[in-house]
Amino acid sequence: MNARTPISLAPADALTEAERTRILAKSAIFAPPAQIDETGRRDLVGLSREELTQAVVEFGEKPFRAKQIWHWIYHQGVRDFSLMSSIAKPMQAKLAERFTISRPEVATEQTSTDGTRKWLFRMRDKQQVETVYIPEDDRGAVCISTQVGCTLSCRFCHTGTQKLVRNLSAGEIVGQFMAARDSYGEWPTPQSESPRLLSNIVVMGMGEPLYNYENLATALKIVMDHEGIALSRRRITLSTSGVVPMMDRAGAELGVNLAVSLHAVTDELRDEIVPLNRKYPIRELMAACHRYPGASNARRITFEYVMLDGVNDSEAEARELVRLLHGLPAKVNLIPFNPWPGSPYATSKRAQIERFANILNDAGYASPVRRPRGKDIMAACGQLKTESERAKKAPAAAPAA
Repeated sequence: MNARTPISLAPADALTEAERTRILAKSAIFAPPAQIDETGRRDLVGLSREELTQAVVEFGEKPFRAKQIWHWIYHQGVRDFSLMSSIAKPMQAKLAERFTISRPEVATEQTSTDGTRKWLFRMRDKQQVETVYIPEDDRGAVCISTQVGCTLSCRFCHTGTQKLVRNLSAGEIVGQFMAARDSYGEWPTPQSESPRLLSNIVVMGMGEPLYNYENLATALKIVMDHEGIALSRRRITLSTSGVVPMMDRAGAELGVNLAVSLHAVTDELRDEIVPLNRKYPIRELMAACHRYPGASNARRITFEYVMLDGVNDSEAEARELVRLLHGLPAKVNLIPFNPWPGSPYATSKRAQIERFANILNDAGYASPVRRPRGKDIMAACGQLKTESERAKKAPAAAPAA
């Protein structure tokens, strides 16, 4: 299904299709620039299958050519039309005249002592985002960004201190994963029985993904296409701070794993540290989680909970969290706060984190304490931030959607 195709959703409390339409209209204000290079060539990365087929037909070729090009771009990782051996050389030359196959430019690349790797990617208009790869023994997750900056202003998050500049295009989103594959030489796409270094995607980088839904949805459908990058939806986790109307649409159209940045169990505190809660309070957020399709004991919803010393880490709050999660297939990631320069919070004490975790575990909710990764290169959870010169000079972003 195309990401722009309207879908039928059951009414959810007072939330209506009009609210979703409003969010998408707001998103359009921060639309990315056209994906055209300096010579006027159209970038093929980020086009849906339908869009790629249309481009090929308009070019005067048969639709099957789009399937060949798709294979070379997303399965083989080819960036040069002259390497597409199943396409005749005259056509290769014609394609190169009109189209390009790009990646975000690597401005900097850093590797932590623990193996975590962070890239600062520069886009065509010189805007920049950060992307992180977190390796495990024989696999690993790429944490991708969806916006330049962020509009949510969560108090504990470094990214939230940077104004929203613009959304990323579908090509810029999928391009982060492709550039990470370039870095590790993991082309062509490993077969299903083969181990993958870059085995998972977590949409947990810069920005609120559901405020850039249509570009994100196109990118993830490209990633999941079985004739290209071919990542299963079970290997993709979409994290949101609680854009409730778009959670329903994401569940219906994408069905990827869901993670919710909760971080507080009362509206009073969550209003303060996750300001989006003022629009979509905890009751509405939890109702959306109960509606999310596919959630089961095998595919639990993950609740992210940053541990802030003396703020949200009491045993009473742990018990209230258990109450909130009742009836949901859920697990809780407890995240020791990762300080950044100027942050107003301190990390919860280890003993208090353990007491908090024990209450959740005793209630039947797996509650691992996330081990900070990449702290020495500012790649840990909540630490991503980049300021391009243009972002510093840009006018203030419009109010949050």
